[in-house]
Amino acid sequence: MCDIVPPKKHFITKVIGIAVFAALHSPAAHAHFAPEAVPGGVAEIRVANAEAPRPQVRFDGRPVLLQQRRNGWFALVGLPLDTPVGDRQIDVGPDGDSRPLPFAVGPKAYPVQKLTIKNPKMVTPDPADLARIDAERARQIDIRSRFRDVPVARADLDLPAEGRLSSRFGLRRVFNGEPRAPHTGLDVAVPAGTPIRAPADGVVTLVDDLYFNGKTVFVDHGQGFVSMVCHLSDAGVSPGQAVRRGEVIARSGSSGRATGPHLHWSVYLNGAAVDPALFIAPPPAR
Repeated sequence: MCDIVPPKKHFITKVIGIAVFAALHSPAAHAHFAPEAVPGGVAEIRVANAEAPRPQVRFDGRPVLLQQRRNGWFALVGLPLDTPVGDRQIDVGPDGDSRPLPFAVGPKAYPVQKLTIKNPKMVTPDPADLARIDAERARQIDIRSRFRDVPVARADLDLPAEGRLSSRFGLRRVFNGEPRAPHTGLDVAVPAGTPIRAPADGVVTLVDDLYFNGKTVFVDHGQGFVSMVCHLSDAGVSPGQAVRRGEVIARSGSSGRATGPHLHWSVYLNGAAVDPALFIAPPPAR
């Protein structure tokens, strides 16, 4: 019977390091991310060689998500729905010594969606509710605009709940005949009580019951990459809690301004609401 000699510690560390590097830089890590430089989309821009130190990159003064891949450093830039079509630029380098890097924003037309809301206060709130709504809006803008500087290995996201994709991102919405802000998320038709799962690893930054959104959870995935799920029946997480991709964080419902049970899912990059469908695998062909 021969003795089994354990491998040396430094060899194990080296093997693990190689495996982690391969996982972070493998094409599979980005297989379901399809950037589209349009209003409400994501511009993917190569900003430096892979061997270069991590660059500093900003868009409209905000830092943006950076990923180091085999063929370079890439910036993922969220483009708000009101972004003008045409030439835009990011700034690469430190303040006072940056260089502009131009990119083009193409056009995209979003359809109109007309909905009937039973509660008229969810279309035209009472004056007494406006202060609450303004405070909640400011808090959400702050939450989704934070920049937690941690590595983001994957740009793809998992759909938080399995179901039919109903109302798409960017729809120009009309409630009870009144034009309102565009739809800044993706709705998934699911019955009440359906488990809602974290679309990627992250940290919970807000759990609240909001006027329009109802019961809501924000998850920060790092570097300004943020998910929000709302109209929930209940949340099973707390602010500051770390969550893993696929972990149940809530259950679906119809709280807030909703026509019925469903999941609303929003994704933000550098503070801008972007189309969640860009980050998920397309549905299988039927």
